[in-house]
Amino acid sequence: MIKRFFSPIEALLSPNKVLVIYGPRRVGKTTLLKELLDSTSLKYRFDSGENIRVQEIISSTDFEKIKEYVGENELLVIDEAQQIPNVGRGLKIIVDQIPGIKVVVTGSSSFELFNQVGEPLVGRKKTITLFPFAQLELEKTYSAFDLKNRLEEFLIFGSYPDVFLAKTKQEKTVLLGEIVDSYLLKDVLALDGVKKSRTLVDLVKLLALQIGNEVSLNELARQLNANVRTIEKYLDILEKGFVIVSLATLKRNVRNEIRGKRKYYFFDLGVRNALLSQFGEIALRSDIGALWENFLFIERLKSCNYQGISTNRYFWRTYDQKEIDLVEERDGKFFAWEFKWKKDKVKEPKEFLKNYAASQFQVVNKENYWKFLIEEK
Repeated sequence: MIKRFFSPIEALLSPNKVLVIYGPRRVGKTTLLKELLDSTSLKYRFDSGENIRVQEIISSTDFEKIKEYVGENELLVIDEAQQIPNVGRGLKIIVDQIPGIKVVVTGSSSFELFNQVGEPLVGRKKTITLFPFAQLELEKTYSAFDLKNRLEEFLIFGSYPDVFLAKTKQEKTVLLGEIVDSYLLKDVLALDGVKKSRTLVDLVKLLALQIGNEVSLNELARQLNANVRTIEKYLDILEKGFVIVSLATLKRNVRNEIRGKRKYYFFDLGVRNALLSQFGEIALRSDIGALWENFLFIERLKSCNYQGISTNRYFWRTYDQKEIDLVEERDGKFFAWEFKWKKDKVKEPKEFLKNYAASQFQVVNKENYWKFLIEEK
């Protein structure tokens, strides 16, 4: 079994606090919960937020009903808690009124669950996000050599646990189709305010064709025959539904820096390729540069997120086409990287280095990428 970064999660539990685990379906949230329940000595209750009776009790905010439901249990675990109306208020009653209780909830939509638990659980919760397998995690089970040999597989099929563990290309392709059709888009389309499902599906496919490029909201709206406000709303929902991640421009010192633009990357490359039905070999693909950039960005994001490395992320570009793929701002310093699949010679961005004091620049390619992905605090 591949050990997840946060496993065992019992170490993260605190009395009268809620541990909230975000992440899309099928990344292993339920597996983490089962590991906890198999190993804990605490008396527990485990339920699904999709259970109608559980929804009725917790959303009622009736203390006597909730107290009876919790009973003598020391640990309450609820999977897919975003399905419970007013779940935040119900959880607040539990952690405020039942001495010593420990609570864990999961949600496959940060949009729904965050909106419900944000205000009621201020000071009463800890949150973590579970991604598809990170290279940082896999390195604990597989050698760096083996993972590097499977690099092209990650670029094509991503790293959802079931997909990674599948033995054949056909199995991986079928699983990704299920994730996209039955889980991912189903969850996203169920989110509040999505009325034109065709528009959202067409939007996410357009983004799949533009990873690594600046995205124009006006152009997206024109292509989809929709208004800009609708596109903005759907982009926000796709991001909170763990489909895409946005990256804003860095704008501080240089006069001709581009401002107000964003780039979008996919939470998982297998999902991106499944949306476009593109599973061809790397050697035959014209989008390898985009795949490489997305892979490095999202793996870096996972690594920093898991290790608690706090950073602001940007891309940098000027009107005269000078650019840097990723800039991290940490403790007043700037760390800049340009992503190249091949070991090509790249000119140092003198304008950036001159205008951003205490900055560092490096080119990341398939020969030297490993340290970049698994850098530790």
